[in-house]
Amino acid sequence: MTNKSYLAFLDSSTSEMLSSKPKVPGLSSLPSFIPHRVRRKWRATRSRIRSHVSPTSSIASLETSFSPADTLRSLRSHRWSFYDGQYLFLAIVWIFSLSVMEGSGPFAKTFAATMLMFGLVIPISRQFLLPFLPALTWLLLFYSCKFISADYRPPIWVRVLPALENILYGSNLSNILSAHKHVVLDILAWLPYGIVHYVSPVVVSACMFIWGPPGTLPIWARAFGYMNITGVIIQIIFPCSPPWYENTYGLAPANYGMPGDAAGLKAIDKLFGVDLYTSGFHASPMVFGAFPSLHSGWATLETLFMGHVFPKLFPVYVCYTMWLWWSTMYFSHHYAVDLVAGSLIAGIGYFWARAKFLPRVQEDKAFRWEYDYVEIGDPQDGLAGYGLLDIYEEFQPQSDEEWTAGSSSSFSSGTRSPSNGPRSPVEESHNMWEGSTVASDHEMR
Repeated sequence: MTNKSYLAFLDSSTSEMLSSKPKVPGLSSLPSFIPHRVRRKWRATRSRIRSHVSPTSSIASLETSFSPADTLRSLRSHRWSFYDGQYLFLAIVWIFSLSVMEGSGPFAKTFAATMLMFGLVIPISRQFLLPFLPALTWLLLFYSCKFISADYRPPIWVRVLPALENILYGSNLSNILSAHKHVVLDILAWLPYGIVHYVSPVVVSACMFIWGPPGTLPIWARAFGYMNITGVIIQIIFPCSPPWYENTYGLAPANYGMPGDAAGLKAIDKLFGVDLYTSGFHASPMVFGAFPSLHSGWATLETLFMGHVFPKLFPVYVCYTMWLWWSTMYFSHHYAVDLVAGSLIAGIGYFWARAKFLPRVQEDKAFRWEYDYVEIGDPQDGLAGYGLLDIYEEFQPQSDEEWTAGSSSSFSSGTRSPSNGPRSPVEESHNMWEGSTVASDHEMR
């Protein structure tokens, strides 16, 4: 039997909230200059959303506490597991990045670390900061790469990617696609590579929060962050030159003192009379980070998550990924093998997260606040039915007096009795992806 966890409020303040009509984000009144048809359509849409909001939905479970005592209480009740080692890993990356950074004094670095810790201690900020902590760690690591001394870095591989390109594909696809330039092709390549790529994570995050099942946004944020951290670490350990280097310097040895090059994007700066990409790529912290392509990783991960929430539009997202693949090679920024490697890392992260942590979409639900319960994992893996809102803990109050969980079956808190089979994978491993704290305040009852 499928295990479904329903949330119920026990405090009086919440009872009053349940008796009132739920609020849906939006404008209370639309300006008169907006056409009447548009205003009427908006009111109808808002009414439809209101009619589907469940009183037990997770939109009411956002943490509003400013008390560090709530965080300490959840830490005391946390059941530690090896998944908590991720926070030790992130702390090591932060210490390393802050240590190698130049230009910022010890006081500035201490202040940055203090503000991070303060944000993680306050529950209202922790619920959003903790899921995005891997992404913040990646940004810090990426920026600090330019400060790593060349004495401690491996030699730059100039010949390996062109050789792999010829072995796998019989020719250099990047050089073939970038051989013929035209202003129309420049614009078509610039749109996904120079614009959509940088705003897409924000758009996907908003979509995951609004239309995805409760708990989808933290999974997306962590998968995105860890994918980027993995990519940057590979680029540090295995630095490779991009196609523009081969076009400019041939196969001559490279060194870390060489500046970056915008390559094909210089045509965009020239077209619009600006100096955006030329100077930006010139000062890139990771000049020789061709392999793997995080442009490809971003697009692939976004495609997989958006396809998870909007499966009917999956072909559209695949077309976007292919479009970006072409643009990266057209601008001579990546070889085809770089793109495959980036997509492979993204795919591994997504499918592992989907099997272990990602909530399943319910076809009869349009918005996240319509969900009364969530189910974790793939239906065909034999582990379906364990899905609880435990995975979405960052949006739940941390006091056991405020929440309780009921079950539609004989299960309790997402677990099976020994006679019914193994324990829930959510119970055993959800700590790696939980968003509230490094702790989980759910205890077996």
